[in-house]
Amino acid sequence: MSIGRWSPYGAVERDSGRGMSDLQSEMNRLFDGFFGRRRTGSQAGGSWTPAVDVRETKDEFIFTVEVPGIQQKDVSVSVTGDLLTIRGERRFDERQDQAWLHVERTHGKFERTIQIPTSVKADKVKATYRDGLLEVMLPKAEEIKPREITVDIG
Repeated sequence: MSIGRWSPYGAVERDSGRGMSDLQSEMNRLFDGFFGRRRTGSQAGGSWTPAVDVRETKDEFIFTVEVPGIQQKDVSVSVTGDLLTIRGERRFDERQDQAWLHVERTHGKFERTIQIPTSVKADKVKATYRDGLLEVMLPKAEEIKPREITVDIG
């Protein structure tokens, strides 16, 4: 009878080096699920979430979205109420004359919906795409901009 390492996944580990990498993979999966991150590469199941940065100026909110390798025609932006929705698709290069040995870049459809902190002028939203970055500018509505009011002394 041989002695093996017990595994919580139902199998006995024969190689102690592999056990640690399995544990690390499982911990990564748990943390990714807890923090809402999607898996990458082939584990993503054709779905992924691009990274988004949000800045605020006096007059607008600026959303910068990482979408490298996506054509402009494959991205759409919409504002409905207080929600900004960005949809798109990174297509997989399926050349028949090549055999893929390893794939890490994510591909497939994505959708990202982000709540906008305050009212914006939906009809004045602008979006630009350059060097793999989508930048969406949402001008703030007039009613939320601070106004200085002069007080009359009577």
